[in-house]
Amino acid sequence: MKRAVYQDLRAWLVDARRKPLILRGARQVGKTWLVRELARERNLALLEVNFERDPSFAKTFEAADPGRVFGDLALLMDHRAAPADSLLFIDEIQAAPEVLARLRWFAEEMPELPVVAAGSLLEFALADLSHSMPVGRVSYAYVEPLGFSEYLEAHAQEPLLERLHAWQPGMEISNAVHEKAWEWFDRYQMVGGMPAVVAADVQGADAKTCRDIQRDLLHTYQDDFSKYAGRIDTRVLRQVLLAVVASLGEKFVYSAVGDGVKLEHSRRSLEMLAAARLCKLIPHSAANGLPLAAEKNDRLRKAALLDVGLAHALWNTPALGHFPRWENLAPGIRGGLGEQMAAQQLQLLSGGFTRDGQLFHWRREGGRAGEIDYLLELHGTILPVEVKSGAAGSMKSLHQFMHDKRLALALRLDRNPPSLQAMEVSTTQGQAVRYTLLNLPHYLCAFLGEIAPNLPGQRI
Repeated sequence: MKRAVYQDLRAWLVDARRKPLILRGARQVGKTWLVRELARERNLALLEVNFERDPSFAKTFEAADPGRVFGDLALLMDHRAAPADSLLFIDEIQAAPEVLARLRWFAEEMPELPVVAAGSLLEFALADLSHSMPVGRVSYAYVEPLGFSEYLEAHAQEPLLERLHAWQPGMEISNAVHEKAWEWFDRYQMVGGMPAVVAADVQGADAKTCRDIQRDLLHTYQDDFSKYAGRIDTRVLRQVLLAVVASLGEKFVYSAVGDGVKLEHSRRSLEMLAAARLCKLIPHSAANGLPLAAEKNDRLRKAALLDVGLAHALWNTPALGHFPRWENLAPGIRGGLGEQMAAQQLQLLSGGFTRDGQLFHWRREGGRAGEIDYLLELHGTILPVEVKSGAAGSMKSLHQFMHDKRLALALRLDRNPPSLQAMEVSTTQGQAVRYTLLNLPHYLCAFLGEIAPNLPGQRI
C-alpha cells in the first residue's frame, strides 16, 4: 500500500542535512514496513536490529565510536555493504532506551550512514530521557493510520480520488460522486486505517475477518498494558479505554471511569494511553488568538482513539458477512463514529511528518451552555468545526462563538453535499453575526488543506 508519509521518508533520505530519524507512532501503524520498503526501493542494504527480539545487540552500542558500532553489527549480521550503501534500522529501541541518546554519534561522525529508530512504546522512553536526548542531533517523525485518501488509493479508486481532489468551493458535486464517496467513506468508517485491516479489506476479506483483525489488534494493545506494570493498574487502563469510546465527542469525566477508580488513577491512565498513542487528548482552548495551545486547559479534555477500528472492537459492532448499513446502527454509535472520524481526520490535517497533530475544543464554563466540537489552526487562522452525524442539527453555539471571537470562517461536517453559505443570523442574545460557513460531507474533510486556500474572500 502507498503511504503519504513515504514521500517524506524519501525526502529525508536525500537531504544533505539528514540526521538520525526517530519514528514515533503506535504499534502496528506500519513503521517497520515503511523503513524496509525505503531500503528496498533505494537499493540500500538493510542492517536491522530489534532490541525486543534480541536485547544483546544493545551492548554493541556501548562503544562511543559509530564506526566500531557499525563494524561490529556488520560482523555479527554478515553485512557486507559500506555505510553509504546501507540503512541502519533500530527497531523496538525503547527496550534499550540508553541507545537513543547515543544516536548523536552517527550524526556527528558517520553522517553518510542513514539511521532510523522506531519503537511501539517509545514515548515512555523519550519522556524518561528528555533531559539527555541529543537536541539538534536527531529528527522526529510521526506515523499514523491510513487516512481516507490512502484508503481509496489502496482500493485503486483513483478516479474517485481525482474527483474529490478537484472539488473546490463554488463547484457542484454530482449525485454519482456524492453517493460513491459516501459508500466508500462508510466502509472506511468500518474498516479504519490500520494497515493490517486495510490490507485484508483490499484482498477481499469479509466484514467478520476485518472485525476479527481489529479485535486482535485491540488484544495486542491490551497485552502491552502489562508492560506498564508498576506505573498503573492494568485493570484501570482497560476501564479508561472503554470510557474513551463511551465519551467520544464529550468532555472526558474521570469520575465516570468506574466504581472504585480514583480520579488521579483515571487521569494518569488516560495520559499513559495517550503516551502509548492509543488515544489522542483534545484539550480545551479559550481560543482568543493563536496559537491555540497558549490558552489551553488540560483539565477540560476530550479524547479520541487512535483509529476507528479500535472503537468497533470495543463497541462489538456487528460484522458478519457484511458491514451494517449506516442507518441500521444505533444513534449513539453513529454519533460516536462521526466524532471519532472527524477527530481522526482533523488530527492528520493539523499535524505532518515532523509535527504531531493537535486538536482543541471549546466550551463555555458556567452560565449558558455552549460548545464547539473541535478547533484547529489552519493556514494562520482559527477554524471552529461543528460535527453532525446526520444531515441536520442546531448551530446556536457556533453563531455565538463566531460573534464573540470575531472569526470569518467556520466548518460544518455532515452528510449533505458540500456548499458554501454566507451566514447573516442573530445569536440567542439578539446579536447580529456574519460569517462564511463551509459545509462539507465527512468524506471531504481529508481534503480540507487543499480546499481552504481557495475559499473566496478569506484571509487564509
